[in-house]
Amino acid sequence: MKSRNNLKKFEKPNRDAAFYDHGNILKEIEDEPIELSLEDTLRENIIQGKRKYQLKNITIKLDPLHVQAIKKIATMKSVPYQTLIRSWLAKEIKKELQI
Repeated sequence: MKSRNNLKKFEKPNRDAAFYDHGNILKEIEDEPIELSLEDTLRENIIQGKRKYQLKNITIKLDPLHVQAIKKIATMKSVPYQTLIRSWLAKEIKKELQI
């Protein structure tokens, strides 16, 4: 990703808005792999499945057909659908962070 120093600079806020209303910001973004790192204790807690905090409620909009499919898969696996979603998210987080 380009550093902030390489991005287009504007002197007046109104021109900023006009530029991004009609300009293409994707030309300023580079798609490069990034390296993520975690503190050792957090990494170990994730690997061992330990949680120090209670679960946090979030709101997310999903396609109703996806929700229906998730519920059906969860029923077939005999687990609550929210537990299934948490399991999938945990697996993908570990995969993305390569832990």
